[in-house]
Amino acid sequence: MAVVGEKRKGVLGSQVGTKFDLRTLAPSAALAPFVEYYWLVSWDLADPIEQQVLPHPNVHLVFEDEGPLLYGVMRGKFVRRLVGEGHVLGVRFHAGGFRPWLGKRVSSLTDKVVRGFVEPGGVLTAGDADAMVAAAEGVLSPRLPEVDPVVDDIRAMVAAIDGGVSRVDALAREFGLTARSVQRLFSDYVGVGPKWVIRRFRMHEAAARVDSGEDVGWAGLANELGYADQAHFTREFTANIGVSPARYAATLRT
Repeated sequence: MAVVGEKRKGVLGSQVGTKFDLRTLAPSAALAPFVEYYWLVSWDLADPIEQQVLPHPNVHLVFEDEGPLLYGVMRGKFVRRLVGEGHVLGVRFHAGGFRPWLGKRVSSLTDKVVRGFVEPGGVLTAGDADAMVAAAEGVLSPRLPEVDPVVDDIRAMVAAIDGGVSRVDALAREFGLTARSVQRLFSDYVGVGPKWVIRRFRMHEAAARVDSGEDVGWAGLANELGYADQAHFTREFTANIGVSPARYAATLRT
């Protein structure tokens, strides 16, 4: 199974590779229209840690010790306490890619965690990373839905946002739609509105800049990311991350 590298944006702090390991692996061709990648987190800790994640606009199916859990798009910060030794395998669906599996509006899952979507299938005990991914695909394949061409449209719109489109009306014009149509599509397929995705992606970029260790000028970063002013940026960063940008940067240096 091809390794697609690490996907760190949204994983807050600098503990990847020091406190726990994060690997990402590509899906098979049959699952690729729906699944962006699989992620494997493993840890072996003398002292517990709390890892914080600012979630993306994606649905995840996570194989955990207590069984598979389906996570809708989480709008708030997600905190996971890692204790002792363990690992979990996650399936990250493309933005919009879970809609064909669910058969109804993905917004019905937003901020929810659901049990019982699939059976455990021996995924966590299958062996190495490739074996776990193969076991996960064995669980998913019998439920494989028909490919929905709208998913490709949603993926393209989300990619446009990630590429710098920062207004819903501009996104609508680029794809020949009305702003209202874009909002309906995102609610149906992604689970959150396009404005939320725009704001979340620029917050991911802000946190990633700080995590990189570079000397960040807050006013310049606020302007670069499209905020009205530094005060607006600071308010939004604090609301999402839980501390001010300067305080967050200081915690990384301790």
